[in-house]
Amino acid sequence: MMYQLFVYLALFGGLVSASPLHHHAEEEYDPMHPQWFLFEEMLPATDQRTKRSSATMPKLRFEAPTPTEHHAQYWNNLAQDILDRQLHKNKLNRKVAKNVIMFLGDGLSIPTLAATRVYIGDESTELSFERFPYVGLSKTYCANVQVADSACTATAYLAGVKANYGTIGLTAAAALGDCQAQNDTANHVHSIAKWAQDAGLATGFVTTTEVTNASPAGVYAHTANRNWESNGAIEKDGFDPTVCQDIATQLIHGHVGKQMRVIMGGGRRQFLPTHETDIDGNRGKRTDGEDLIKHWQHHHSHHRSAYVQNRIQLLETETERGELDYLLGLFSSKHLPYHLDADERQIPTLTEMVSKAMDILERNDDGYFLFVEGGRIDHGHHYTQPIRAFDETVEFAKAIEMARSRTSQDNTLIVVTADHSHTMTMSGYSSRKNDILGVNNGQRADDELPYATISYANGPGYDRNVQRETRLDLNRVDMRDKSFAFPSTVPLGLETHGGDDVAVFASGPWAHLFSGTYEQHFIPHAMAYAACIGPGRTSCTTGDQS
Repeated sequence: MMYQLFVYLALFGGLVSASPLHHHAEEEYDPMHPQWFLFEEMLPATDQRTKRSSATMPKLRFEAPTPTEHHAQYWNNLAQDILDRQLHKNKLNRKVAKNVIMFLGDGLSIPTLAATRVYIGDESTELSFERFPYVGLSKTYCANVQVADSACTATAYLAGVKANYGTIGLTAAAALGDCQAQNDTANHVHSIAKWAQDAGLATGFVTTTEVTNASPAGVYAHTANRNWESNGAIEKDGFDPTVCQDIATQLIHGHVGKQMRVIMGGGRRQFLPTHETDIDGNRGKRTDGEDLIKHWQHHHSHHRSAYVQNRIQLLETETERGELDYLLGLFSSKHLPYHLDADERQIPTLTEMVSKAMDILERNDDGYFLFVEGGRIDHGHHYTQPIRAFDETVEFAKAIEMARSRTSQDNTLIVVTADHSHTMTMSGYSSRKNDILGVNNGQRADDELPYATISYANGPGYDRNVQRETRLDLNRVDMRDKSFAFPSTVPLGLETHGGDDVAVFASGPWAHLFSGTYEQHFIPHAMAYAACIGPGRTSCTTGDQS
């Protein structure tokens, strides 16, 4: 019996090693951890133990960013520097956070962080917020789905409650598209912006998307459908917009929206009637004939206020000397263009918008809450165009660096996080500093073709990278073309979000609260605790501040 077992195993093993899918088993001691691509010289091909796979690439030419990396002392010194930085965390900042700035990188997954480092430098590069002392992980699922969207997550990280997919500012008792549930105030949950306003803080938000998009809408809106940005969208779904208000109307006429000192982003079309065109000649989407931009101007006619529509107007608007109380900036009919595509005369950078917002909010003696969204990171990933996602991440990091440099860690809490992940992955065994937007230079795939270091689990990249029985030869295309759709496994018109945890970075008073792994809806509760605002427990009510 034992002899028969041995024969069976031998035959089975032979079948496995003969399979094309397992041919590396003949050539590698451990095929799960290949090494052949590291060696230039091979033993004679007649030796089966050293037969080189036709799928491997030439030896990697490793060039360290600095020759000192070849010495142990370099790595020891680096580790000691990190240790010194970690040891300084022992002195916890328990002061009241006079100001709170929340930066939200829409779709800023952890793999996006790693890939962006290589995009701007090398694997050891640090983005500005990665130097923040405290880091945690946020669990992003919605109340009713595993993989979240930007609506239910906005309700979580701004209002402190898990909500249903596609809904904003409502409890999970309200289903997607339920107009009556939206109209029931018992289902409403309020964001940290309202908590801040109730405590006398100034508030504002900046986004690179439409100001009525899901993430910024979480600051001020209650809606059963994130797509109900204008009244026409509600009518199209068969509901009465006088019963369940659209998002743009809530921003201009709602209790929280009216008190926003700063509103900047895109989306003019949501505020203009269909018979009007904006400065760029694009028609509005409102079917009620209302011009909500004029409504905003009327509301704030007795304030020192300004409405701006391009970068030049924004930069010429005096904000530093306290001559402005309210600012509305709508710089595009839709979302702001990607930074890579933007006309610098028309579109301000995220850093410029945040700087102007801070000029206005800092005038409030009681402090402020500012929400900032780098929203087009997400869009780059949806189209499987990582170059756009990485560049938007760089711009996001610049704005954070500016905000941290002009504020004090003693009284200003800055929290940086994402709403959800994406299906992008960074894989293979490329050499250090290999082009993150190029092909893997460590090995070919089993079909003898190169593969990209960056790929997606699903999305539009499928059609461009699979041709009948053969994959697209990536050496024959310009992978750095801004519109090139990177490879994906499953064909979809748009790539989906991912369900993995996202990082949370914090600096300033009570930043240590953001370490560990926790539910996403914990974030606003921790920010409110630090700032002594909101209906829950705070550092002031517990006497924890020093």
